[in-house]
Amino acid sequence: MFAARALTVPGLPPLSFEIPEAGVLAVVGPSGSGKTRLLRALADLDSHGGEVSWSGRSAASMAAPAWRRLAGMLPAEPRFWNATVAGHFPEDAVPSGEELASLRLEPKVLGADPALLSTGERARLALLRLLARAPRVLLLDEPTANLDPENRELVVRRIERYRKARCASVLWISHAPEEVAAADRALVLPAGVLRPIAAAGNRGARFQHG
Repeated sequence: MFAARALTVPGLPPLSFEIPEAGVLAVVGPSGSGKTRLLRALADLDSHGGEVSWSGRSAASMAAPAWRRLAGMLPAEPRFWNATVAGHFPEDAVPSGEELASLRLEPKVLGADPALLSTGERARLALLRLLARAPRVLLLDEPTANLDPENRELVVRRIERYRKARCASVLWISHAPEEVAAADRALVLPAGVLRPIAAAGNRGARFQHG
């Protein structure tokens, strides 16, 4: 169980919610409503009040790097800093050809300079980089925003497979909630209201913006 208790983030009311293992919470709201600020607080990247925990373990009780491996964040604009794509993966977790192909990426991309890749390629590689670290919680900031419809669907399916295989808790930010394939509830910002999703629990159903 991933949980926030009286979480205080600048510009938002105190927030409390739970995401069970394999559960999905969608976060929706207009630009500037605080969605990214919320994710950064949950990842312990920005200061905040209240408590965030996973399986009864508080983020405050763990070293920051350990917490960020457990609760992995995928930013809307992922950064790359090494000379090659492969240099961003642990040596024992470089994606296989099959893993790359699942997101329409070719093996040669591993030797490429990330700066020369398209925005969509970097977005898909950033997802693989996150999953290679085997987080128990996925904090996703618009992972499909810069993708065409075909690649968007591949990314949604890849996240869904990971969620099921790892029983990962997922918090998914989107400006287009109908693109999110699996969600139980929506957290609507800036009000901080929790709403059930139409056909909640029906995995694979698209949810509508309430």
